[in-house]
Amino acid sequence: MADVSLDFQFTSSINKVWNALTDSDTLAKWIMENDFKPIVGHKCQFRNPQWNLIVDCEVLVVDEPNKLSYTWVGGPINTTVTWTLKEEDGTTYLHLGQAGFEKEDQAFNGAKYGWAKMGEDLKKVLGEM
Repeated sequence: MADVSLDFQFTSSINKVWNALTDSDTLAKWIMENDFKPIVGHKCQFRNPQWNLIVDCEVLVVDEPNKLSYTWVGGPINTTVTWTLKEEDGTTYLHLGQAGFEKEDQAFNGAKYGWAKMGEDLKKVLGEM
């Protein structure tokens, strides 16, 4: 098994970062169009018509503002995404873990690259909030 593990740092408050991870309209600005709601058991989709991509999700954990986890199932990928947040000295540390890849293949590398790019997009979105 292989897991994507990425860390990000933001000067925004933990509550602002949490909002960017859980508000459907904000998520659409840096991930994809979606019908996400931070409610355990909520089933939703992230959609990117440009890539002909639909990702099915189910919310597993909502521990505001410290932890959010949901399934991430689309194409060959059947994984779990977990965001962990902590705030120290005016900096919010955000950890992304995506677990469940069978090996470090194209899907794994694509996810790693995609999340790294989306992390940069998130930084821009937070700057506009």
